Amino acid sequence: MIRREGLKKAGDIPLLICVFAMACFGCLMIYSASAYTAEVQYGDSLYFVKKQVLGLALGTAAMAGTCFLPYKKLEKIKIPAVILSAVLLVLVFVPGIGVTNYGATRWIGFGGLTLQPSEIAKYTFALFTAAYFSANAKKVKTVKGVLPVLGVGLVFCVLIIAEPNMSITMCVGLLMLALIFLSGANLKTFLVILIPFVVAVPVLIILEPYRLKRLSAFIDPWASPKDEGYQLIQSLYALGNGGLFGKGLFNSTQKYRFLPFAESDFILAIMGEELGFFGLMIFFAACAFIIWRGIRIAVNCKDRFGFLLASGFTLVYGIQVIINALVVSGAIPPTGLPLPLISSGNTSLIITMSSMGVLYNISRRN
Repeated sequence: MIRREGLKKAGDIPLLICVFAMACFGCLMIYSASAYTAEVQYGDSLYFVKKQVLGLALGTAAMAGTCFLPYKKLEKIKIPAVILSAVLLVLVFVPGIGVTNYGATRWIGFGGLTLQPSEIAKYTFALFTAAYFSANAKKVKTVKGVLPVLGVGLVFCVLIIAEPNMSITMCVGLLMLALIFLSGANLKTFLVILIPFVVAVPVLIILEPYRLKRLSAFIDPWASPKDEGYQLIQSLYALGNGGLFGKGLFNSTQKYRFLPFAESDFILAIMGEELGFFGLMIFFAACAFIIWRGIRIAVNCKDRFGFLLASGFTLVYGIQVIINALVVSGAIPPTGLPLPLISSGNTSLIITMSSMGVLYNISRRN
C-alpha cells in the first residue's frame, strides 16, 4: 500500500519521457529536412535547428514548471486567459505588430521573436471549457447553458479564420464539439450545435477562392501539378520514395527544395521518405502512447475539472496529429497545421510541452 501511494505521487513519468524524446527527435528531423534550405536561404544549415533547440529548452522549462503548479489553480484564471488570448489574436491584425508570411498574418512580432496566438488559443479554450462545465455541470444539458462555451469558441474561430487559418479553426471547432460531448450534453443539445458546425465548413470553403483551389487540388492534384496540386504531389512522392524501410536518415530527395515547408507542416512526408512505412508506424505508436496516457490520466482523475482539462489537452494533441497525417497523405484537402512536438515552430513546441506538464500534474495529484 505504501508503495502504491509512492507511485501515485510520482505521477506519469513515462508520459514526460516520451514527450521529451519526441521533442528531441523533432530537432533531429528538422535538421534533416531543413539543412539544405537553411544553407541556401540563410547561409547557415543549422538556422532552423538553433531556433528549435531554443524552443526545446524553453519548452522543457515550461513543462517542468507546469508539472508542479497545482492544476486546480488554472481554474481561477479562465477569464483572464480568455481575455489575454483574444487580445493576442486581435494584435495579429495591428500594423507593425502582426507578421505576414506567405499571404497569412498569423504571428505577432517582438523584435526578432515571433508568437503565434492561435496555438495558445486552442489550449485556452480547453481550459475555459473545462472550468465552465466543472462549475456548471447541469447547464450542459441545454443549448442556453452551453452558450458561454459556444461564444468563446466562436470568437476564437472568427479571429483565427480571419488570419486566415482554416486548419486551427477546424481544430478549435472539433475540440469544442468533443468537450461538449464529454461534458455530458444530451443528443438534442449536441445535434443543435453539430448541425451548424457541419454547414459552416463548406460555406467557409466557398467564401475563399484559394480554399476552392485547394479542394480542387485535393480531388485531382495532377490537374495543376505546378500550382495548387504541387505540394501534395511532392508529399506523395516523398512517401512513395520511402517504401517500407525508407532511404535512410538524412537521405531524403524531396527536402532539396522540392517539397515546400518540409521542416514544418510537411515534415511527416520527409520522415516517411527517410524512415519508411515501418518508421512511421513506430512514430505513430509513440503518438498513440501519448494519447493513451492522456486518456488514462483523464479517466483516473477524481474531479470533473481535471477530467475535462486532461481530456481537452489530450484532444488538442490528438486532433493535430491526425489532421496533419491526413493532409500529408492526401486523405483530406491540404491545410497548414504543424505536427506537434516535431514541426519547426517554437510557439507550438513550448505550448504543447507545457500542456503535457499539466497532464503530468493531474496524474501526480490523482
